[in-house]
Amino acid sequence: MLAEQRREKIIELIRENGNARVSYLSELFQVTEPTIRQDLMKIEAGGEIARDHGGAYLVSTKSSVPSLSLGHQDNMDLKQKIGRKAAEFIKPETTLILDSGTTVTELSRSIVNIRNLRIITNSLNIALLLGAQPEIEVHMTGGEFKAPTLSLTGDKAATYFDNMHANQLFLAAAGITKTGELTYPGFSDLPVKQAMIDSADEIYLLIDSTKINKPAFAALHALEKVNYLITDEGISEEDRRAYEKLGIKIIIAS
Repeated sequence: MLAEQRREKIIELIRENGNARVSYLSELFQVTEPTIRQDLMKIEAGGEIARDHGGAYLVSTKSSVPSLSLGHQDNMDLKQKIGRKAAEFIKPETTLILDSGTTVTELSRSIVNIRNLRIITNSLNIALLLGAQPEIEVHMTGGEFKAPTLSLTGDKAATYFDNMHANQLFLAAAGITKTGELTYPGFSDLPVKQAMIDSADEIYLLIDSTKINKPAFAALHALEKVNYLITDEGISEEDRRAYEKLGIKIIIAS
């Protein structure tokens, strides 16, 4: 991997996790710690991260977490359409798993008036949004706090789903590939995403078209388990056919 490619992956990971240690990045990318420190110095010059003892953190975290602001605010018009469309598939007296992220948050805003829902989520902001509704029962996982997505992640979050059953899962991803992979910037999310998938009868993947054919550092080979892909009109016919061959029903939010 070229240095510039490595730095792009590093900033993607920090944007997703909020911070990263030099030792972890060194092991992950199989380069020396001095090389990683040089990478972080160059990235820091852009103003998005700041270095501290042993690593670096996302500068916006200190303001976004207290205000419960999510980090990924691009393509919000598409995410709002997808969230509203996904809400049409939710009925009263249903048990749902809601993943973290901006698109699933938009879904959550559209279901506050649906009665007798049981929600299981790893998202702090979704729990606060829906937990305020007297007709909605909210359960949260444990796990490691991830600031940019206001979520709980890792193995402890995953074990919460042991022996859990839900009617529907509304899942997020950083990207999907034609070869059947759900992609994410880092590895910590993979166990909890897999646990969510294993616990649900029906799986709805919510992603805007800019994430289609988007690779990332970590991948989960589970796209074939997705029942529905809710996206926008930007999906190409070629991609649509490729995912339909995997048995996925495509739903367009317009």
